[in-house]
Amino acid sequence: MSRHRIPTPARGALSAALAVGVLVPPVVGAAPAAAATPRVSCTSDKDGLAAKLSKDITAALSGRSATTAVSLRDQGTNTVCTLRDADRFDSASTVKVTVLAALLWDAKKTERRLTERESGLATAMITKSDNDATSALWKQLGASKVKAFLKAAGMSRTVPGDGGYWGLTQITAGDEQKLMDHLVPRPGQKSVLSEAARAYILKLMGMVIPSQRWGTSAGAPSTVKIQVKNGWLSRATHGWRVHSLGAFTGGGRNYTMTVLTHDNRTMDDGVATIQAVAKAIHKNLNPATLKASGTYAPTRSPQEIMPPLPRG
Repeated sequence: MSRHRIPTPARGALSAALAVGVLVPPVVGAAPAAAATPRVSCTSDKDGLAAKLSKDITAALSGRSATTAVSLRDQGTNTVCTLRDADRFDSASTVKVTVLAALLWDAKKTERRLTERESGLATAMITKSDNDATSALWKQLGASKVKAFLKAAGMSRTVPGDGGYWGLTQITAGDEQKLMDHLVPRPGQKSVLSEAARAYILKLMGMVIPSQRWGTSAGAPSTVKIQVKNGWLSRATHGWRVHSLGAFTGGGRNYTMTVLTHDNRTMDDGVATIQAVAKAIHKNLNPATLKASGTYAPTRSPQEIMPPLPRG
């Protein structure tokens, strides 16, 4: 499997895509204008935090071309932020977390451990975003088991991709937050995943290779564990889809966020949008910690694997 960064120029994107046997349809038509930025809706038990988050996330999105969806939950302050949380986006490689969760959920029903083969595929799928590993597990599970997991997890707006094209699974920020809630449940919340399964998924998300640890990790305090999974793809409609899921735990912190984007002119634009939102969130949730400990700076050369796409 080839691992590559998708360059910003169209010629670079095409050559990189061909290297892995994926043809990226050109983005046609005029470049999209800056998307309207509706105000982010936030609530919090901490005085002033909701208003500050709403203001700063909205400012981070101002003037950008992307259509962006955001979901945030901070357990310590009972803070929730949402933006376009019911809008659907092509999942790209972020669906790989759902695939692993479905695999572990299905194994739990028969009280079995993952086989050595399954563990190897899961590790490659999450830590290196390996497409072949994902396709093997997707085929093993089949649509029925993936849908059964989605139903059990309450992810009612998520629609698995047809024809083996798992990267075209339709996701929403709201459903991704439900998935993250099952990975990092709130006190008293029942998760469809066992404690061991949750720890295993977060462990692999914490082992994602440095070149793929961009996105929601940007600006995180150095005192937390960073657990991420990202994805991107480009098609003729909606341009670049660039997404990032993040869970930030330890050091007295416990929060998760999802940022989904499409209508980006370039891959770099999508990454920049997500990281601007992430920095605003981390800054507001950790003002004292960031001054004392510093922040995580992701790679300047972000990488991700383009999922297989149908031609045309």
